[in-house]
Amino acid sequence: MNRLETLSRVSLIVIAVIAVVGALEQVESLLAPVVLALVVGIVLSPISDAWETRGLSPVWGALTSLLISLMVAALLLLVIQPLAAQMIAQAPKVWNDLRSSVLDLRQMFQGIQDASDEVTKAIAPASNPGKDSAAPSAMPNATDMLMLAPALLAQALVYIGTLFFFQLSRRDIYDWVAKHLADSTQRGNTALRLRAAENRVSRYFLTISVINAGLGLIVAAAMQLIGMPNAALWGVIAFLINYILYLGPAVLAVALIFAGIAAFDGLRVLLPALIYLGLNSTEGQFVTPTLVGKHMRINPLLIFLSLTFGIWLWGPLGGVVAIPLLLWALVLTNSLPEDRKPAVES
Repeated sequence: MNRLETLSRVSLIVIAVIAVVGALEQVESLLAPVVLALVVGIVLSPISDAWETRGLSPVWGALTSLLISLMVAALLLLVIQPLAAQMIAQAPKVWNDLRSSVLDLRQMFQGIQDASDEVTKAIAPASNPGKDSAAPSAMPNATDMLMLAPALLAQALVYIGTLFFFQLSRRDIYDWVAKHLADSTQRGNTALRLRAAENRVSRYFLTISVINAGLGLIVAAAMQLIGMPNAALWGVIAFLINYILYLGPAVLAVALIFAGIAAFDGLRVLLPALIYLGLNSTEGQFVTPTLVGKHMRINPLLIFLSLTFGIWLWGPLGGVVAIPLLLWALVLTNSLPEDRKPAVES
C-alpha cells in the first residue's frame, strides 16, 4: 500500500509539472514580460535601497530603475540594428565564400564521389538566380511590423507596469509572502531571507555586469586591431551575450566565423572567432572565479539544463531570465556552498 501511495504521489507530481509547463508556454506573451520585469527589479534593487536610505520615497527608486532599463533597451536597439543590417547585406559574400570552400573540399576529396554529389545537390538550388532574388521576400516588411506593433506595445506596457510597481512595493510583497507562506514563528526569518536572496542576486549580477563590460571592451579592442569591421558593435554583443552562459559564447563564436568569412580571406577568417574564444575562456576560468568567489559557483549541468529549459519554453527571453531565477532559488533555499556552511556548524 505504501508503495502504491508513493507511485500515485509521484504520478500526481509529474502530471502537475507537465500541466504547469504547458500553462507557462501558453501564457508566454503575458508572463514572459512579467518575469523579465521581476528579474530586472531584483537586479536593480540597490538603486531603490540607495534612494530609501536617503529618506526619499520608494517612487524615486522605482522611476530611476524604470528609466535605466528603458534607456538600456533603447541603446541596445540602436547598437544592434546597424550590425544586423550589415550582416544581412554581407550574406551574399558569405554564401559565395562558403560555396567556394565547399568546391575546394570537393577537389581535395575527389575520391569521395557520393559526398561530392550530395554537396552539389545542396548548393545547386541556392545558386539559382531566380531563387536568390526571391529570398528577400522572407524578410519582415513594414506591414508585418505594423501587425506586430500592438502585441509588442502591450508587452512593453506589461513590463513597465510590473517593474515600476514591484520596485515600489517589493518590501510589502516580501512581507506578504512571509505572512501567508510561512509559519507564524518563521515569518520574520522568511522575509529576511527573501531580502537577503535579493541582495545576493543583485550583487552577483552587478559583478558579472562589470566583468562582461570588461570583456566587451577587450573584444572590441582586439577586433579593431585585426581590422574587423564594426569592432565596437562586436564588443557590445560580447558584453550582452555573455549573460547567457555556455550557449551565448557558442552562438557568438559561430557568428564571428561567418563575419570573418565576410571580412577576410584565407586562414584569417577564423581569427575573430579564435580571439574571442581565447578571451572568453580566460574570463571564464580566471577572472570570474576570482571576483565572484567559489561560494557563488553553480553546478554547470544545472546551469545548462536551466538555460535549455528557458530557451525551449520562452526562446531568447527564457535564456535571459533562467540564470537569475535559478540563482535566486538556490540562495533562497540555502543551496549554495556558503549558505550551507552555517547550517552545518550550528
